[in-house]
Amino acid sequence: MPIEPANAELPAGLDLSVAHTDEAIRHIPQEFRNSPQYEERLLNRDLGQRVTVKIETMNPLRSFKGRGVSFALRDLTAGDHVVCASSGNFGQAVAYAAESSRARATVFAPRGLNPVKLARIRAFGGEVVEVDGGLSSARRRAREALERDGARLIVDGVDPAIAEGAGTIAMELDRSGPFDAVIVPVGDGSLISGIAVWMRAHSPETKVIGINPAGAPAMYRSRLQGEPVEVPLGTTFAEGIAIPKPHKAALARILRLVDDIVLVTDDEIRGAMNLVAERLAQNVEPAGAAGIAAIASGRVRGERLATIITGANRHVHIGTTAGVR
Repeated sequence: MPIEPANAELPAGLDLSVAHTDEAIRHIPQEFRNSPQYEERLLNRDLGQRVTVKIETMNPLRSFKGRGVSFALRDLTAGDHVVCASSGNFGQAVAYAAESSRARATVFAPRGLNPVKLARIRAFGGEVVEVDGGLSSARRRAREALERDGARLIVDGVDPAIAEGAGTIAMELDRSGPFDAVIVPVGDGSLISGIAVWMRAHSPETKVIGINPAGAPAMYRSRLQGEPVEVPLGTTFAEGIAIPKPHKAALARILRLVDDIVLVTDDEIRGAMNLVAERLAQNVEPAGAAGIAAIASGRVRGERLATIITGANRHVHIGTTAGVR
């Protein structure tokens, strides 16, 4: 089905481009494109809604992160050194892109992070530097590496190309639309920004709704206050969407593009993980089930919904079902 031309104007001052998302699809490796998207009838029955799920876990990274990072690092060359701060999946994507270009990647990660994610960063040739003090400290160490070593710093939530690459998910989803709403787990904000800018241009009647964990509501609170708000971490198991404080650039995009952000509890996420395992045969990480949790809780409703199963790099302590911790 051909893509319809953009039919709506984007907000003034926005640093994202739909044309760049059109370009991104040509740079993103085949293994990350055209992920499965479909309605599962028993899941629809359980949710009492028509829901199209897009499965972003069936690729070498087991998450959606390869799309945006591969586009952002498309000009990486052999011998380059790229650094980032990450709670796991983003770091994997950076290491994967660097390895593909015979470049070097260093990932600064909070100490005590999910060992599955750390092992996978190393498996793709990335150097992991564990940092005390959480993600904020990891971000600071990555900036220091930029200044000290002349490395290239890539920042999730800041680099527009990451969001524009992630927006290819919306391009693909739109083939199954239109939807009343697309429900998106929100961490640093690149995924929801990329999806929202595409939907605003091509399907402006579709609402874009973000999901935050109630135990780490940084983007939720920041959107309400209109400025970045810092929150304590450590009270949610949804590490993939738990950030201490949004970047200003990410929040600015969300304020212009996103219709709402709602909260889900860890118990609701846990129930959604079990539902995804039963109905979709996907053992996802907590962040990956956040959209289903919001729909199952009744906080998001509509005649036709879509959500993204964003990741499946589950902590070993969670086990094979979400009820095991």
